[in-house]
Amino acid sequence: MRKIKLIVLLGVTLGLLTFGWNMPGIALAEPQTNCPVMNGKVDSKFFADYKGKRIYFCCPGCVSEFKKDPEKYLKKMEAAGVTPASTP
Repeated sequence: MRKIKLIVLLGVTLGLLTFGWNMPGIALAEPQTNCPVMNGKVDSKFFADYKGKRIYFCCPGCVSEFKKDPEKYLKKMEAAGVTPASTP
């Protein structure tokens, strides 16, 4: 009986680990380093908070451009495997 419990526990653990590694968007998620508008290096002084996420930009003009159509840029980031930071 003890061996069966150990085998089941081992199987469940391996299954959960395998599932976690194969989840799209989580295993491949990278922090944001480039501006979603101009693709320049982000500067932490320039950001916008949107739907609980903080998106960084290279300049204030990109913040304004982002606010015109935020979903467009979020989709672009998602397609690149970039995960925006959570709003503090």
